[in-house]
Amino acid sequence: MSSHKGFGKVILFGEHFIVYGLPGIASAISDHTTATIEDSDRFEFIDNRPETPGYKQTKKEEIGRQLDALLRHFNILREGGSVRITLGGNLVCASGVGASAALATSIARAFNERLKLGLDDDEINKVAYMAEEAGSGKPSGIDNTCSVFGGFITFRKNLAGGPNKIEKLKVRPVEIVMGNTGISQETKLVVEDVKRRKEADEAWFEGIKKDYVDTYAKAVDAIKKSDWNAVGRLMDRNQELLRQIGVSCDELEKLIRIAKDNCAWGAKLTGTGRGGYMVALTPWKGLQEKVAAAMKAAGFEVLKTTIGG
Repeated sequence: MSSHKGFGKVILFGEHFIVYGLPGIASAISDHTTATIEDSDRFEFIDNRPETPGYKQTKKEEIGRQLDALLRHFNILREGGSVRITLGGNLVCASGVGASAALATSIARAFNERLKLGLDDDEINKVAYMAEEAGSGKPSGIDNTCSVFGGFITFRKNLAGGPNKIEKLKVRPVEIVMGNTGISQETKLVVEDVKRRKEADEAWFEGIKKDYVDTYAKAVDAIKKSDWNAVGRLMDRNQELLRQIGVSCDELEKLIRIAKDNCAWGAKLTGTGRGGYMVALTPWKGLQEKVAAAMKAAGFEVLKTTIGG
């Protein structure tokens, strides 16, 4: 039997812009998915991950494409196969928390151990990206990178196909709250819709990209200085740009208002958008508890975790 984990993630800056070669900032979170692979008399796939209601059904085809890609890569047969793959862990599956990357990473690591392949983290990351690509089309690569390497990173996708540019940032652990809208979205469809909006008005999108690049540069500087007040303000600015490209929704906006009304230093959607999770910057325990309690009182599920470390 082999069992391994893949971490969830939170994107603080860069959703959707990363796809077009702009840099982003993200961190792994401590919540994770585990994959356990053991002998069986037939091929079995058991998904015991906790989920937002409807997530697995909404993502059924995407999960299937990911799994098929991983099985092909490791030369595992469905028909006549003899392994059982069981998914678990404490990462609640929802849009925006890197659930699909955590799935890919955990399964890749477990097969690496089972088959004694000796893959290093860079190679595991390539396999996880391949599975992400099979599932959702053209992912940025930031989710799988966080899931594999952990920690706090800046990330820039190489659109020419070479290695992506990754810089690890040394950041003390900082508390955040992630609020769950309870809505699941298919990443590929949202990314394609943003692309249509971009192609309909390239000049408009270029203006938004310019604003984002300025936001990103200031955010990196603020994070390196541990200026979390500035980071929070820049998160708010990034959220406004995400509103403009059409990836927010009423539920996300309600959670953001709750966070800000309860003194969160910054709040924005994270990940795909139009549902899934948002993130609130709450850089001490008391504030984290206050914001989380307000979200729960409004009927939302919350995740209290840390970034950095």
